[in-house]
Formats: sequence, structure tokens, C-alpha cells
Amino acid sequence: MTDSVSTRTVWPNYSAANVQAAAAKKNSDTLGKDQFLSILVTQLRNQDPMQPLQDKDFIAQMAQFTSVEQLMNMATEITLLRQSIGSASSLIGKSIEWNEYDDSGEVVAVKGVVDSILSKDGILYASVGGTETALDYVTSISEKNDAEDEPRVSKNA
Repeated sequence: MTDSVSTRTVWPNYSAANVQAAAAKKNSDTLGKDQFLSILVTQLRNQDPMQPLQDKDFIAQMAQFTSVEQLMNMATEITLLRQSIGSASSLIGKSIEWNEYDDSGEVVAVKGVVDSILSKDGILYASVGGTETALDYVTSISEKNDAEDEPRVSKNA
């Protein structure tokens, strides 16, 4: 079971991997919780001492920060749910199709009936007659036909 809490964003964790990951992070136009917190800290730092931020304004902004953080957590959980083995298990007994390279380097369509679902390193695989293929590479899913009972894996040239 993977933990949704990341140690990569906990301060002060200055491991070399975290510093390299932060340096390689691409800029985006979307605002996240880090940007929201940075704006809030800047606002507190630069406020007028004669008119400080009121308690109710500060509480409202902290509530907004909490909302942004929870929305990001929900997005992460929805992603995990989409990739969960429970939902992927509905493919067992269904016919799937995916593409593979044959010995000559040509792309061929392969199809067969899903025997089981496997999870390796956070990636879900469908097992078809001993052949494992990542669910990301599945190009079609259909109900199993009676004609498909004989060959478990068939390659179409």
C-alpha cells in the first residue's frame, strides 16, 4: 500500500535527490499550495504596521489555503483510485487488445482474455495467458467471445 504523504515536500529535508528534483521542476501557470503560502507570507511580511492584517482576514486566508491543500489531496486520491487494482479487476474475463513488436520489428496487434491483474512498482498489468502488458498500453477492451476460448493470446500480423 502506498502512502499518500510525501517526504519530498517536508521542510527541512535537504537531501541531494530533493534539491535536484526541485531544480528540475518545470514552471507551470497553475497555482498550488506552495505558491498560495508564499503569497500569504509575502503579504504578512509587507503589511502596513499601522493597519495590520485583521484576525478575520488572516483566518479567511488560512481557510482558503486549507481548501487549496485539500483540493490537491483530493486530486491525488482520485488519481490513485483510477489506478487501483480493485477497479482494474473488472477486466478479468474480458478480451483486451494491445500492440507489440514482433521479431522483425513490425508492430502487431495482440489480443486475448485477461486471466489476472498484477501490480508491479505502482504499475498495473493485465496477465493474458502468461503474457503481461501494462494497462496503459491496452488499446481495446471488449466482452469475451466464445470463439476466443481456444487461443488465450493471438497475434494478428
